[in-house]
Parts: sequence; C-alpha cells; structure tokens
Amino acid sequence: MLNNIIDRIRLPFRKEKELYLSLYHIIGILPHDLSYYKTALLHKSIARRNEKGKPVNNERLEFLGDAILDAVVGDIVFEHFPGKREGFLTNTRSKIVQRDTLNRLAKEMGICNLVLSSGQISSHNSYLGGNAFEALVGALYLDHGYDACMKFMKRQILGGLINIDKVAYKEVNFKSKLIEWSQKNKVKMEFKLLNFEKDKDNNPVFLFRVVMEGVECGEGKGYSKKESQQLAAKQTLQRLRREPQFINEVFTAKANRTKMEEEPVVDVPAMPQGTDFMAGCKSQEEKRRNPFHEEVYADNPVSKLGRSKSDGQDQADESVSSGISYERDADREAAIAAAEAKAFGE
Repeated sequence: MLNNIIDRIRLPFRKEKELYLSLYHIIGILPHDLSYYKTALLHKSIARRNEKGKPVNNERLEFLGDAILDAVVGDIVFEHFPGKREGFLTNTRSKIVQRDTLNRLAKEMGICNLVLSSGQISSHNSYLGGNAFEALVGALYLDHGYDACMKFMKRQILGGLINIDKVAYKEVNFKSKLIEWSQKNKVKMEFKLLNFEKDKDNNPVFLFRVVMEGVECGEGKGYSKKESQQLAAKQTLQRLRREPQFINEVFTAKANRTKMEEEPVVDVPAMPQGTDFMAGCKSQEEKRRNPFHEEVYADNPVSKLGRSKSDGQDQADESVSSGISYERDADREAAIAAAEAKAFGE
C-alpha cells in the first residue's frame, strides 16, 4: 500500500510517464520496475540483444505468465464453482486462458498497441496479443507478486471483461460436441475438405464441410484446418437444434443405410415344387450298409467275381472267370479232404 502511494507521488517526475499510465490502466497498479514490462511488450521479431549478446524478447516472460495464469485462473474457478467436478473446472479454465480469449482481451485492453514488433506479422494468424498478455502477467508477478496477479484477473478481467458463468457453460469445442452427438446416435460423420487455396498474402485457406450419412451439413472456412472444422461443426450443431426437417433428413438417411446393411446381399433361389431337398445325399443306413450286401442277396445268381450269369458278357470273359473259380474250389476241397484224412487217421 505504501509503495503504491510512493509510486503515485513519483509519477509526474517519471521520464516515461505515458507508459506508466498506460500500464496502470491495464493492470490496475503502477509498476515498480518498468524494465519487466518493457521486455514483456517486446516481440521476438525485434532483434535486440543485451550486453552479453543474448536475444531480448518476451518469450521467457510469456512462459512464466502462462504458468501463473493457469494457477490464478484455476484458483478463481475452484472457489467460484464449489462442488463441481475436475473435468468441468479444467474445461472452464481452458476456455478463459485459451489463445483466442487472450488475443481478444489484449486487443480490448490496448495491449496490442503497446507491443513493439516488426509490423510484418499476419494479423489473422498471429498470437502476438495473447502472447504479450501472458508476458505482461509474468512481468506483474516478478514486479508485484502472486497476489497482484490475482487482483488483476479478478478486477480487470473477470470483473468487467469476462463473465465467468457464461464462459463456463458456453460450448467452445463444437467439433468435439458434434462427434460426441454422432457417436451417441450412431450416425456416420466425416469432415470433408472441399477446397484449399492461398489468399493474396500467400496464407493458406481451408474450406471444410460436415457430411452425415451422406447428407451435406455445415461448412466452415478458415486459415487452419482446426478453425475451419470448428466453424463447420458449429454451423451443423445450429442446424440440428433449429431445423427439425434437417435432423429428420439425417435420421432418414441413417435408417436407409442400416436397412440396406441388414438385408441379404444375395437372394436365396426358390426350390422347385416336388424337389427332394436331400436328393443326392446318402442316408445313414446307406452309409452303414456293406457295399457287397446287394450282391450277396441278389435274386440273380452271381459268380464268385460278383457278376450275374445273365449279364450277357462275352463268352471268353465268362470262361476265364469260371476257370479261376473252379480252380479255387478244387484247392479248397483238396485241403478239406487232407484235413479229414489226418483227423480220422489219428
């Protein structure tokens, strides 16, 4: 408190009174050591070096400020939402400290006007303001401490520029929400790249479209794939909420797709009337039957080779077959006779 009074007394005698006043309006407190803040406002595109030859810019303070912001905003969110789970708190903090939010804050607070840069940085694609915001928080931490950073965020940021309740319940990641919805409802979805070109400054420009079940949905155009897909997802979610006819079209396409997947690919041909379905298949009885069973019990007399006398076979073949049969019978009778003679002889 005493230091703040002393700083106010010294202010009219400061050489860089305008910079002091500008910083006072931004952070809500007069700086002690202005060198911290000068470094925080120095972009790396300005090639400056210290007496040791090392580059001087705001990257180191940006690193420090990023960590301090996470801690300060996490502390504020934890106290503001008692009873909320870790996931909700993490998402809320991320929405507040994300680059797009910090860029907007830097622009509204006039930080961008104080940053020293080469002036050749592309405005749409640059995080110059957001980086300077973080570096300024790092400078404030080194100059006044953690409590000063906490007061800065509560009074200057959450007190007037950001509604923490509105931010907490605002859907920012539209792509994630759309993917979650499509998976829950089992709807096929894809992000289709329609066009890729470069603008007059040679910056890449992407055009994406969301397609669900073959139905064309929202489109998004941006300087990165992430940006264009987010815009396409946002437009699609808006249509799903506001256009009942559109959501009916998506679910109708889904129903047609699932119906086609459930139907057989090839129709089973109809069987002609009177056709035995088991024709050509052997019964179990036939499989167990002796293959010589029919020959043994056939009505027609069969030769030893299994041929009928009435087959009308060639006489030469029949005589050969008969000769073999008779020869075998003679040998059999001779063996029987020899056995009987031996038996009676004993």
